Amino acid sequence: MSALSFESLCLKDDDFPPLTQPQYTEDEFDTDLESDEKEESNKQMSISEVYIQACKLVGVVPVSYFVRNLDSTTMSLNHHGLGPLGCKALAIALVSDMHINTLELADSDIQAEGAKYLVEMLRANFTIQHLNVSNNDLQSAGAEYVAKMLLDNISLKSIKLSGNGFTDDDARYFADALSTNSRIKELDLSHNEFCGKGGEHLGQLLANNEGLEVLDLSWNHLRMKGAVAFSAGLKVNMMLKYLHLSWNGFGNEGALAMGEALKFNNTLVHLNLNNNRLTNEGVGMLCKGLEFNDTLRVLLLAYNSLTVEGALALVNVVKNTPKTALEEINICNVLVNENFVNLLEVTCQDHPSLDVQYGGVGGFISKKPPKRVDPMKVIQDYLDLRKLRLWDFFRNIDKDGTMRVPVADFRKAVQQSTIPLERYQIEELIQRLDRDGTGMVDYR
Repeated sequence: MSALSFESLCLKDDDFPPLTQPQYTEDEFDTDLESDEKEESNKQMSISEVYIQACKLVGVVPVSYFVRNLDSTTMSLNHHGLGPLGCKALAIALVSDMHINTLELADSDIQAEGAKYLVEMLRANFTIQHLNVSNNDLQSAGAEYVAKMLLDNISLKSIKLSGNGFTDDDARYFADALSTNSRIKELDLSHNEFCGKGGEHLGQLLANNEGLEVLDLSWNHLRMKGAVAFSAGLKVNMMLKYLHLSWNGFGNEGALAMGEALKFNNTLVHLNLNNNRLTNEGVGMLCKGLEFNDTLRVLLLAYNSLTVEGALALVNVVKNTPKTALEEINICNVLVNENFVNLLEVTCQDHPSLDVQYGGVGGFISKKPPKRVDPMKVIQDYLDLRKLRLWDFFRNIDKDGTMRVPVADFRKAVQQSTIPLERYQIEELIQRLDRDGTGMVDYR
């Protein structure tokens, strides 16, 4: 039989403890999930029946949401309090399911024992592509189970493991597993406890992995040696595009190592270093790497210890680096001065897609704020004066006729026109037209 049966999952030799089961007759319980006697049209019902019987067997209450939504490709059971045995019943039902591709189990208290059952299920189920087991207290034992599964799983593309109490030694499991698994594209290990040694293992993960495109390590403890070792792995990585490192305390030592990595890395497009104890000195070190980088588009540095000096360094590196790809810099807590504003205006003439989010200009807070003019009204008045329609304005930018314009193209078109809008008004207008931050202005 190609798939695991109910009994084989319940009584797995090494991974599962023996379970005393009542004897069912053929009419009371069907142990074969691939029974040839059942037609395909009854498959959903058979999975439902197996799940309900499995719940009876392990002594848990069935989750009605699961039974009602078997026809959905996404099964969201977050916050359902399954516990290890509830997870076991669910795993039994999913062994032969070929419909669900996304399984959400965040904050369900499945623990390491529940992770064992999921791992066993994923040895037989090749349909699930996205798995979320964040905040489930998996601890080191759970990390080992999951990592062993990743060694040979061929279906998973993304896995979320945030907030599971993983420590430095656990990072080695993931480094070993992902050195051979190139199918995982997204990995979330945020809100764990990786420190110095963990940074070394995670650096090795980046150095050896050839598939990962999105990595979230925010809210860990990658500082000093850990940050340096991790950055060394990024230096030679050739696949990662999105890296989230906020709330790690990289500090200036980490910034120096990250700057060195950016000199050589040519795939990263999004880097989040918010809340990392960087100072102006650290940003200066980071900029030395940015001078050689031509792929990074988004750099988030909010809530670090920066002043206008660091802000000027960031804009100058864009101004003086013709091949830079930087389009967004976030230093939204930094109060700047008129010199910065002037430098930004000059820089945007050569880099019209650049968007720098800063906290404000020194002294503005104490003054009476000027009356705000609706930027959309400015555009409308401009068009009315020239007897043009708003529709014509957008269609002139929308070369493909899709009624959707990339934010960068929209910003560039407005800046290059003679519409009397200040830079802050253009950004306010973009925020209104792209409320969800999709990067597209939909003018339908």
